[in-house]
Amino acid sequence: MPSQISSRTVIAHDVDEHAHNLSNWEQSYDQLAAGRFDGVLEEWKTEGLQIFRERNSHAVRQSCCVWPDAYWFGIEQPVAGSIRMNGRQVRADMIMTRPGNREFELVTPDRHEILGIVIQRNILLEEADRHGCTIAWSALANAELLHVDSDGLQACRRHIAALLSPVGQCDDITPGSEQQRSYSQEQVVAALVALLDSSEVESHACNSLSRRHHIVTEARQYAKQNQAESLTVPMLCAHLHVSRRTLQYCFEDVLGMSPMHYLRSWRLNGVRRQLMQSDRGLQRIGDVAAAWGFTNFSQFSSDYKKLFGSSPSAAQRLSV
Repeated sequence: MPSQISSRTVIAHDVDEHAHNLSNWEQSYDQLAAGRFDGVLEEWKTEGLQIFRERNSHAVRQSCCVWPDAYWFGIEQPVAGSIRMNGRQVRADMIMTRPGNREFELVTPDRHEILGIVIQRNILLEEADRHGCTIAWSALANAELLHVDSDGLQACRRHIAALLSPVGQCDDITPGSEQQRSYSQEQVVAALVALLDSSEVESHACNSLSRRHHIVTEARQYAKQNQAESLTVPMLCAHLHVSRRTLQYCFEDVLGMSPMHYLRSWRLNGVRRQLMQSDRGLQRIGDVAAAWGFTNFSQFSSDYKKLFGSSPSAAQRLSV
C-alpha cells in the first residue's frame, strides 16, 4: 500500500467552497434548503487512495466527477436519510459507485453524512487478488448501485471511522504511528474488497423511471439554454409536450422536488456563484440577477436571503 499520507479536516460555510474542498474531484454544488450552510470534510489521502467523510447541514444537489482510472464508492450513514443518485433512491443495503471520469449526480437531504472511498483501479485489482476476492470488472464499470452484505457494510463503516479518528483504535499498536496508519488503510481496503466480492449490481432503472429522468434532463437543458428567461411550469410543459402533472411527477421522482423549487434554487445558486467568482464590484447585483431570469429585484433579494441566510451584497463582498 502507498505510504505517503496526508489528512485534514476542513470546515466551510459556503456550499461552493465546500464542493471544492475534496481533493482531485470536479464538483459543483447547489444548495436546496433554506438557511446558513455548514459543511465538514474529513479526508485521508495517499497516492491512489482517498477516504473521506462529508457532512452537509442542508440539502444539496451535487454534480460530481472523480479522477480517471479510479473507482468511487459511497456509503451513506444509516441515520442520514434518503439520497438519490442519478435519480435513483439509495436503500440501506446499497453502496454507490462510479468509475473515474464519469459525471454523476447526487441529491442529498438536510443533515446528511456520507463516507467515501476512491481507489485507483490497479490498487483495487492488486488488493482483490491478495485477498482472494473476485470482482466483475465489466459489471462494476457500468454499475451505479451495489447490494452488499449488511455486516460487511457495518465493518467497512467502522474501519473508515477508525482511520479518520484523530487517534485511531487498534490493539497493541501506538495511536497515530506509521504502523497504525498502515493497519487502518489495510482494514478499510480489505473491508471494501470483501464487500465487492459478495455484492450484486442493482438492475438498471425501469423504463418509466428512465423516461422521467429523460424529461427532467430535457427540462434542465431547456432552462440552461434560456437562462435569462423567467421560465414557468406551463412554458416547460409546452416545450416538452407533457402535462403539468407529468412534469411534477418526473421532478419529484428524479430529484425529490417540484420543478419550480428546482428552477428557483438553480437560478439563485447561479447568481451567487457568479457574484462570488467575479471581480469585486465590477458587476451590479441587479444585472447578474436579470441574467439569471429574475425580473423582480425585491422578490429576488428576499428569495436569495431566505435560501442562503445572507444578502446578495454579502456574496459580492466575498468575491475574488
